[in-house]
Amino acid sequence: MNCGETQYNKDKLLQGQGVDTPLSETGVHQGEAVGRYLKDIRFNNVFASNLQRAVQTAEIILRNNTHCSGMKMVLEPLLRERGFGVAEGRPKEDLKNMANAAGQSCRDYTPPGGETLDQVKLRFKKFLKVLFKQLLDEHGSSRPDACAGTSAAGDAANGMAASAFASDGLADDGLQGLSAHVLVVSHGAYIRVVIRHLVEDLKCSLPPGVKMSQLLSPCPNTGISRFILTLSRSESGPVLSTARCVFTNRKDHLTAAE
Repeated sequence: MNCGETQYNKDKLLQGQGVDTPLSETGVHQGEAVGRYLKDIRFNNVFASNLQRAVQTAEIILRNNTHCSGMKMVLEPLLRERGFGVAEGRPKEDLKNMANAAGQSCRDYTPPGGETLDQVKLRFKKFLKVLFKQLLDEHGSSRPDACAGTSAAGDAANGMAASAFASDGLADDGLQGLSAHVLVVSHGAYIRVVIRHLVEDLKCSLPPGVKMSQLLSPCPNTGISRFILTLSRSESGPVLSTARCVFTNRKDHLTAAE
């Protein structure tokens, strides 16, 4: 899922990796709202980007959780936001202008010193290897396959939009019968790369009627996305058998808190 708002989000400034700011007052309220929404969900593992805004969001969620209030999270640099190089700390409008000058779309443009989309994807693929090994080691037991639900979160770009994806918006949608449920807190631009990789490269199945443009729409702060991943053992290590998207960019908790 996406982390909560910071003052940089509010001021429409790029953060990336080099700007490590805490949650704003609104961001804390958003964290409390998503924490209450997910309070009865039992997480088996929690991973968060090691940037302040993601760590704080994950801490608030765990503090509100009925089952996991004392759980230790893993702070994972592989989940950090996309690096935007010289554009970090500057207005988002500057990034658009730089992209226009280069004749590229803002989404695909890499500022000097920034990360390319392929470099971000490679970080996520490395994280998946870490995640899959831990899930099978801890939750696979003697079964050849293990299903895990991953609720991913990010900054203001990488999260979810509920009504088109789930009819009733229940916090436990898609979690019945799973071996493990993992909470992953990351950032908006990173999550957009994650969703594209899951759908285009790993052939993740989608809810009926959902278009790619909806999946890749900007995620609200503390927006939630959920994917069901089925893992198998092989001689070379854990492999992904199937992937299914339950919903993306869900923000029911923010609406309820208004």
